Amino acid sequence: MQNIDQRAHIERVLSVTRSAETKADRIQRSWQRCIEDYDLDPTRPTPAHILEASRLREHRDQVEDFLQVARTGMEQLYKRVCDLGYVLLLTDAGGVTVDFIGNDRWQGELRRSGLYLGADWSEARAGTCAVGTCIADRSAITCHQTDHFDASHIGLTCNSAPLLDPTGEFMGVLDVSALTSPSPRESQHLALQLTMMYAKMIEDANFLHFFRSASVLRLSAVWPMVDPSGELMLAFDADGVVVGANSGARRMLNGGAESGLVTELVGAPLDSIFREGMQAVWGITRGGASGQRSALTTYQHGVFYAEVILPRSQPERRPAAPDAEASVSAPALDRLAGDDPQMQRLIRQAKRLVNKSVDILLHGETGTGKEVVARALHESSARRDKAFVAINCAAIPESLIESELFGYAPGAFTGGRSKGMRGLIAQADGGTLFLDEIGDMPPHLQTRLLRVLAEKEVTPLGGDKPQSIRLTVVAASHRDLRKLIAEGLFREDLYYRLCGAILYLPPLRQRHDIAYLIERLAAEEAAEMGCSASIDPQALAALCAHAWPGNVRQLRNVLRFALAVSDGGTVRIDDLPGELMAPASASYPAPAIAAPAAPAAADTDRPRWRDQEGQWLLDALQRHKWCITAAAEELGLCRATVYRRMKRHGIVQPNQQ
Repeated sequence: MQNIDQRAHIERVLSVTRSAETKADRIQRSWQRCIEDYDLDPTRPTPAHILEASRLREHRDQVEDFLQVARTGMEQLYKRVCDLGYVLLLTDAGGVTVDFIGNDRWQGELRRSGLYLGADWSEARAGTCAVGTCIADRSAITCHQTDHFDASHIGLTCNSAPLLDPTGEFMGVLDVSALTSPSPRESQHLALQLTMMYAKMIEDANFLHFFRSASVLRLSAVWPMVDPSGELMLAFDADGVVVGANSGARRMLNGGAESGLVTELVGAPLDSIFREGMQAVWGITRGGASGQRSALTTYQHGVFYAEVILPRSQPERRPAAPDAEASVSAPALDRLAGDDPQMQRLIRQAKRLVNKSVDILLHGETGTGKEVVARALHESSARRDKAFVAINCAAIPESLIESELFGYAPGAFTGGRSKGMRGLIAQADGGTLFLDEIGDMPPHLQTRLLRVLAEKEVTPLGGDKPQSIRLTVVAASHRDLRKLIAEGLFREDLYYRLCGAILYLPPLRQRHDIAYLIERLAAEEAAEMGCSASIDPQALAALCAHAWPGNVRQLRNVLRFALAVSDGGTVRIDDLPGELMAPASASYPAPAIAAPAAPAAADTDRPRWRDQEGQWLLDALQRHKWCITAAAEELGLCRATVYRRMKRHGIVQPNQQ
């Protein structure tokens, strides 16, 4: 019977997706994506994909703090739905299940069905499903039985709601699923409502945890709901400036969910939001008289009842053990960040890793400072007196990279040094080998590098005697190495050899300590130039508001330029490059530059790039009239990287079209 049901489902999916009619239904649009975007075949049902333990650990480590907060909410929700046969899944932003609660008696069947820890429920892997389609659409959904794309899953029913982090970024999905359920779709209405309700509770609990050192203003249109729910929450600092807003506040107080409007709310003084001003906000305390109704009036959205949650007192610290993090003196690591939570977590992890026999993989966008972190790791370790050897795998010509890395014996090839050459890997013996842009290493050299790391010895080209080496490897990439593995461009075994620990560097636009960075980098650049450095408030505000597509590298270049043209080392607004005066979205208005064989209006037909990186690159090239060197300098990239990204995003110079 099941096979008959599956065949009927497959025929229906094919019939719908082959139809030329516009798909008005979310499920049908997802089916279309599965075929057109992910190249999935509905005629080939695929079993659920469960990640192995090491890969699952990577995904869990990325959301470690959130897991602790979410678990309490999940346990409360499970008490309500367990008797109805449901299980709970918590996934990360990629659809991988990082936490799970279910009945142990059904463990085997749950694992086979994918309702289990480590299951990948992304649309690209599992097809239409509640988790994957929730991620694609960023909204709650029920995927009931034959709504699923893959015929393997048509017995399941699933309800999912999105989870956002305290900065408004998509973080993951809360899912309530069952192996079996009644046929009517309406039977899932209550389950979906519970899923959405607890997703909000978990999201808000995480918000309060994240901003526990700030004051939080809770608002509700109904007085009795202020304390238990607090539909809107604004975190603010001692100066009354908003430092965070939950989903409800972003939707209501901005009039929408657009990212540009969110940015306007965060950083705004409470005086600009509430008519009563900051004095009235401070007059509201959580310990007020019972039944006291404290109200605040917004300039645009009416009256809200309010309460203020004051910063939590810091817990007493227990004396650290001799080998604990606190005993590590690491000024080089401490200088990397101010009070940004993401960077402070990275620094805490780094201090624990510096003297461990663990290779480290750094992930982050171009320009986020991966080499700076690698050097700080080296300088903070017991290896600091040994060599730090940095290799940019994307910058060395492919014809030379093998000899540069491994060295060569005398007479190995024509044109080489008569005495041979010691390779960079051997030069790092006893110290740290930093492999930047490891994702751009040619495949045949990945095999040799894997052998070196596994056997702890290197053989020069033309040599027959291996040399023993001791080194710690820090690799870095801005590319998704898992995606490169799937495309056959990167060795999976090398990936697991390199990622003993993974550290994620946030982009500059997400960091809360940008003012600290600006002042520190300005002081460093001024010292090199032999001048003093100060930045007036207007210039500092412009620097803090910029989107920084080139991240810390671009910021350093801008500060170097501003100090060079400033009067006496005081940077004013007029000393900043013109592009910093553009909107913070970094979608700079490009001048109307016509291609040689095209009319000036051709720019209006410019295609929509799939990601912001491509748009930034295109804008920079147009601003500099397609001068690769000038665009590369502005973005803080090398010419080879610009050419490689042009190819990736399909950007072609007008005279080459």
